[in-house]
Amino acid sequence: MKIRITDSSFVWMHRALDIAVPFSLLYLIATVYGIPWHDRYTFMGLLGGLSLTFFNQATGVYTGWRGRSLFAGFKMVLQAWAMTWMFLIVMAFVLKDGVNYSRLTVTLWALITPIGLFAYRFIIRLILARLHAQGWNKRNIAIVGAGFLGQRIAETLHESKMLGYEPVAFYDDAAALKGTKVSGVPVAGTIADLLASTTVENRYDEVYIALPMRSEERIKTILNAFADSSVTVKFIPDFFSFDLLHSSLTDIGGIPIISVYDSPLNSSGKAMLKRLEDVVVSSLIIILISPLLLAIAAAIKFTSTGPVIFRQRRYGINGEEITVLKFRSMTVCDDGERITQAKKNDVRITKVGAFLRRTSLDELPQFFNVLAGNMSIVGPRPHACAHNEQYRKLVPKYMLRHLVKPGITGWAQVNGWRGETDTLDKMEKRIEFDLHYIDNWSLWLDFRIIVLTFLKGFINKNAY
Repeated sequence: MKIRITDSSFVWMHRALDIAVPFSLLYLIATVYGIPWHDRYTFMGLLGGLSLTFFNQATGVYTGWRGRSLFAGFKMVLQAWAMTWMFLIVMAFVLKDGVNYSRLTVTLWALITPIGLFAYRFIIRLILARLHAQGWNKRNIAIVGAGFLGQRIAETLHESKMLGYEPVAFYDDAAALKGTKVSGVPVAGTIADLLASTTVENRYDEVYIALPMRSEERIKTILNAFADSSVTVKFIPDFFSFDLLHSSLTDIGGIPIISVYDSPLNSSGKAMLKRLEDVVVSSLIIILISPLLLAIAAAIKFTSTGPVIFRQRRYGINGEEITVLKFRSMTVCDDGERITQAKKNDVRITKVGAFLRRTSLDELPQFFNVLAGNMSIVGPRPHACAHNEQYRKLVPKYMLRHLVKPGITGWAQVNGWRGETDTLDKMEKRIEFDLHYIDNWSLWLDFRIIVLTFLKGFINKNAY
């Protein structure tokens, strides 16, 4: 689980700079190379900046930026800029507007803008870190509870110096800890020592309560004691004791709501971003591979009896049934209550089918599933309905893989967990990688999986 730091007032400054920096750099490049500036450049510069801001918002760049490392944040900005460029290319194609721009100017703009976006973020963080180091807006924090949760808080605040929060003392009832240091922070005494102190308001700006949930009565006592002071008190729920999946904190009418098992794509912005990725990539791939699709279809038709396309019921997002398309690779088309997985040297596999399965070419019709919207380019591989019903009873959290659309390729597949699952531990590893993908989804991770699929994912010793 990650500690997500909330938004700050700097977000609007980031948004303004994310519009101004691309526009300014485009103007500067055109000026340096003597390219006449006209209204089409003005339109492209503003559209690029506004699009970048939108994609930054959709990918979460502006959410919790203060608690995120500089390079982790920049990676998100880079993928947003890539999506901006994809959008600008599509717009130029639709409007037939490419002839109005200098290729040199536009290419340099595409390459230099990420450097400018990184540079201003680096400068802002450098300034904030210097100011906080000099005591500007610095806040001293006392942490009640030196257990796992308290240590995680202290370590997070140490790593995020620019926040200006400095953990200066632990208070814990374990007498043996008094006078020692935990995570580099001294244990100043017991909780009773803290409550009895008359100088708390002068020594600490904020007190974080990081006790386990079972200490409900102890927590109430502490809160009641601090009700008679002007110290800011914050309660940190012990969510680390739960195994959460893409957890987040929201509110409905002022009531805090914790998402325990959630999908990153429940955000409309991220869902739209993912859909744009699917439509653009699948459309390009279908155009490129159309001759191959026709050749494979002909080979299947003339070498064995039966349909060219095999349709099978599988579970999609939210566990809803979908029909997945594949090139037929067997002499049978099983889709009943019991389905026997393909094994090595399976007699049901045709000669053409053996090649298609070994190279994963039998999966190519699923790009039409992607265009139809019931699959994605990247996601957990869909299993036959019969296998879902079998494994959901055997593998904990199996059905959580259906929080997102199934994919043609996935994190489990590029890490070697594909093919026959003849033992339960193989399916458990596949689910482990599927859930890792859901918990850590980003366009950057999708791009990485697509590249790895081309490098090593098509031909695999487990594909038969």
